[in-house]
Amino acid sequence: MILTLEYHRSPARYQAGRAVSGSALGGRAAGLLAANLAPLRLLTRPEPRPPAADWTRVRVLLAGICGSDLGLLTGRNSPYLSALVSMPFTPGHEVVGVTVDDLPELPRGSRVVLDPVLGCRPRDVPPCRACAGGAHNRCDRIAAGQVSPGLQTGFCADTGGGWSRMLVAHRSQLHPVPDRLDTEQALLVEPLACAIHTVRRVAIADGASVVVVGAGTVGLLTLLALREHTRAGPVYVIAKHPHQRDRAAQLGATEVLAADRATRALRRATGGFLSRPDRGPEFLLGGADVAFDCTGGSGLDITLRVVRAGGTVLLSGMPNAAVDLAPLWFRELELVGGYASGGRDFPDALELAGAPPLRDYVDAVYPLSRWRDAIGHATAAGRLGTVKVAFDPTRD
Repeated sequence: MILTLEYHRSPARYQAGRAVSGSALGGRAAGLLAANLAPLRLLTRPEPRPPAADWTRVRVLLAGICGSDLGLLTGRNSPYLSALVSMPFTPGHEVVGVTVDDLPELPRGSRVVLDPVLGCRPRDVPPCRACAGGAHNRCDRIAAGQVSPGLQTGFCADTGGGWSRMLVAHRSQLHPVPDRLDTEQALLVEPLACAIHTVRRVAIADGASVVVVGAGTVGLLTLLALREHTRAGPVYVIAKHPHQRDRAAQLGATEVLAADRATRALRRATGGFLSRPDRGPEFLLGGADVAFDCTGGSGLDITLRVVRAGGTVLLSGMPNAAVDLAPLWFRELELVGGYASGGRDFPDALELAGAPPLRDYVDAVYPLSRWRDAIGHATAAGRLGTVKVAFDPTRD
């Protein structure tokens, strides 16, 4: 038997979570209240069994709490995804663990990171067009095959997830962790692979001006990917909290801007003209060449307002707030989505995860038994000066 956190469908708790997340409560208080309302249960369950010979059990060492997990627990995620999960499931898709069973070229006892996408290979179905082309993150068959529906591990009833002592994974999902990376650094590999993939979704010309909106884990790793994998020119980062500003500067931001003054600062930096509508936020005529919304969707409105005509906006993270799309139409912007990671991204993320500035990014670790505290902390991470909150199931 293993200890696990399970998510169960509960419309009443979903609506209560939405009410709390939209209330005047702020910071950790809202997070703790949302945690108590979340449809999670701490249970003991039988160990999950590999569905086929090319799967293994994975003993979890660390599992991150992602913004999409928080959106799920607070009722902010889109109902669009409800058809792509199976209940009950154990959340947790940012995972470092140790294999329990032998696999070809991956002996038991190997320390691994998980690529959570459950595409055609794990499902043992003929490859769809996307998977055949190496884009398993675009798989059309994530509700078919030998395991139950689930866009990723952490949203599938049959695989388990990282918020548990053990899960099962297909060989194609597992990447050995080199000895030079400690377990905390390895936990950043999955979100870093997503950031690298996001940066590769658009063509960034040499010297192009870029804005990164949001400086949580996603924004900071996107900044690192921009500096390591493109020849972008000035990169401006919009950050809410002092520790985020410090970390963005360490990673090579040209200038770090406060959210309430960002538009005016970008006007000076890019040479645009400031426009003030009768209602709603001000915007630029002119602006940056490319902008990344790394807030989980709540910053898309400002992202659209700071890009030049014909520029590109990339949505990194699930949108969860209303947005005025007039700039998209009027300025003929390109709006691009970036989901999960592709074939080349994990090897590059494993190489980059050892960068010195990332050494202390996993700065709050909880046992599963303190899951309410962990979720409350993660919800208020920015205000508390934290980057990444994680579970360590071995502590229970």
